[in-house]
Amino acid sequence: MKIYIRGLDDHRFQRPLELLAQLFFEDCNVSLDEIEDADLEIQFHLDEPKKAVSGELGKDIQSITTYVEGKDEKESFKFKKKAVNFVFLTLLQDHTKIEQKWGILTGIRPTKLLHTKLKNGMTKEMAHNELRNDYLIHEEKIQLMQSIVDRQLKVIPDLYNLENEVSIYIGIPYCPTKCAYCTFPAYAIQGKQGAVDSFLYGLHYEMEKVGEFLKERGINITTIYYGGGTPTSITAEEMDLLYAKMHESFPNMKNVREITVEAGRPDTITPEKLDVLNKWNIDRISINPQSYIQETLKAIGRHHTVDETITKFHLAREMGMNNINMDLIIGLPGEGLKEFQYTLDETKELMPESLTVHTLSFKRASEMTQNKQKYKVADREEVQQMMNEATVWTEKHNYHPYYLYRQKNILGNLENIGYAVDGQESLYNILIMEEEQTIIGLGCGASSKFVHPGTRQITRFANAKDPKSYNDGYEHYTNAKIKILDELFSKK
Repeated sequence: MKIYIRGLDDHRFQRPLELLAQLFFEDCNVSLDEIEDADLEIQFHLDEPKKAVSGELGKDIQSITTYVEGKDEKESFKFKKKAVNFVFLTLLQDHTKIEQKWGILTGIRPTKLLHTKLKNGMTKEMAHNELRNDYLIHEEKIQLMQSIVDRQLKVIPDLYNLENEVSIYIGIPYCPTKCAYCTFPAYAIQGKQGAVDSFLYGLHYEMEKVGEFLKERGINITTIYYGGGTPTSITAEEMDLLYAKMHESFPNMKNVREITVEAGRPDTITPEKLDVLNKWNIDRISINPQSYIQETLKAIGRHHTVDETITKFHLAREMGMNNINMDLIIGLPGEGLKEFQYTLDETKELMPESLTVHTLSFKRASEMTQNKQKYKVADREEVQQMMNEATVWTEKHNYHPYYLYRQKNILGNLENIGYAVDGQESLYNILIMEEEQTIIGLGCGASSKFVHPGTRQITRFANAKDPKSYNDGYEHYTNAKIKILDELFSKK
């Protein structure tokens, strides 16, 4: 699908319009420069004196809206861009008869937008009206956002006052095999012991030096999260040494509210590794089936069996893991409503404390995206039915939505939602989504988000994604992060 946009000379509009167009059409290209073979032509009119934007698609489809002046050029363009997006979405909805329930919102953190409005003194009614009228978000999504915001503030009452603490993300870049939909730093661990040893040496160094800085400045840690990859891919002995280093390096470990270790691949879980988790009082883990259809697991490259997921879940439960999360994915290749319902039925037999329901996203770097013809997925309507089924199922079994995020190229323009029973929500998941405090990323592929305690401005910094580059540069990454931290938390 090729869409030619007339009347907009500023190419800063192109990318936002392309993101919106991709909600309606696959493989869509939006051009502000004239193209002869366009499938659609849309004419825009910008009336600067009246601060109005209007648009036409053919003779019968029209839309108009207004915008306000900002305090400077950057803010003025932001308001103008939102108005252009409003008109563009309205025209495409009228043309295709497809309603986009998230409106013009293409960012991944809808609840952060609502949090910001409420923090700035808006009433819920005023905030909801803006979401409804300025962003074209449907009422069901607004209510979902509000229920999640309410739950987050119940779980973390001091959510808006954690800027002087930090959380830690530790990335372990190894997995037994790489899944077809994955773009995370994940490298097959088999035969890589030398690289693993080098990586862990660098990670220990990062933990030690960052811990020294936090101790010197009296900065506490709210949560610690081991992700990847699959952190339980390394040996039990390596895990034990890693957690010992954590307690040795980080300040006031007794004050850390939550430690999570992803054990997402059931084929990495052993009694010895569970013993190590128990030794260090870590009982929040993830065991991720993604699907309970064996053919699906084989197709997406997860080399474990359904029975293994169930067996390892029971083993973890018997060995004291009292807060287990499980991930499910809607829209995996070859799966429809019937298969997803079966997966929910199997989940009912285990009843983990929390459940994250993802909607499949075709990420550019994944093997699945590069071979779309090989991986046939459900259509928009059936994907929506599966999400509706997840909503009904979680309500019936007393799970509450507590965090939400969206991704580009997500099936059906839907969302990923984390559900939990009361008191078992992941604090880290809330903090990483709402960006209320600095998250320091350590390890391979780990991204840091530095939130300035005063201005709330966010600075991002990423470690290398591949183990060799990380091993070559871990001292540089450590020093760079400490320099940023020093600027953020400098003594007055």
